[in-house]
Amino acid sequence: MNEPQDPQVHNLDAHSLRGLAHPLRMQLLTALWRGGPATASQLAAKLGESSGATSYHLRQLAAHGFVEDAPEHGKGRERWWKAVHMGVQFDDALLKNRDPEVRGAADLFMHEVANQHTRELATWLGTRHDWSEEWNRASDMSDWTLNLTPELALELVEKTHALMESYRALAPEAGTPGTEQVRIHSHVLPTRTDREAD
Repeated sequence: MNEPQDPQVHNLDAHSLRGLAHPLRMQLLTALWRGGPATASQLAAKLGESSGATSYHLRQLAAHGFVEDAPEHGKGRERWWKAVHMGVQFDDALLKNRDPEVRGAADLFMHEVANQHTRELATWLGTRHDWSEEWNRASDMSDWTLNLTPELALELVEKTHALMESYRALAPEAGTPGTEQVRIHSHVLPTRTDREAD
């Protein structure tokens, strides 16, 4: 998810969240963000789904303003789709909405984001031998445990996001030799120790 200052970000509200909170719809939107315009058949092959399912869920995403036609890519009768925005911004208040349907959609959305992160890590671990030694050295899968107050944890999140955003200005153009898309996962969450559980 991108920062809200980015004009290419769609800020989720209760209505649009209900249109997006479905595992396949989230996967379709992610595929369009990362891979660019595609047809329902191409997305079906990529995601291991039927083209009927991808067509239906692309139409639902379009109805909620997440995707639109990409006629400039179309040849013949095949319909091409593209993402309207390049990211979404999730408001934590949706998890506390008075409507249980909205709370359920928010919970599903958060779990699917976590599932996506897990799939990406598993894909990297399963394919890392296909990458160069340089990319293997440049990858990272680390974790830390710190004792923080909520205020310090929020400060850490904000500084981490600011650091990652600063690299947008340094990023070469897509297609530059040696350049690849890089996924960065950031998780900051409190945990209970065994001592506290007792």
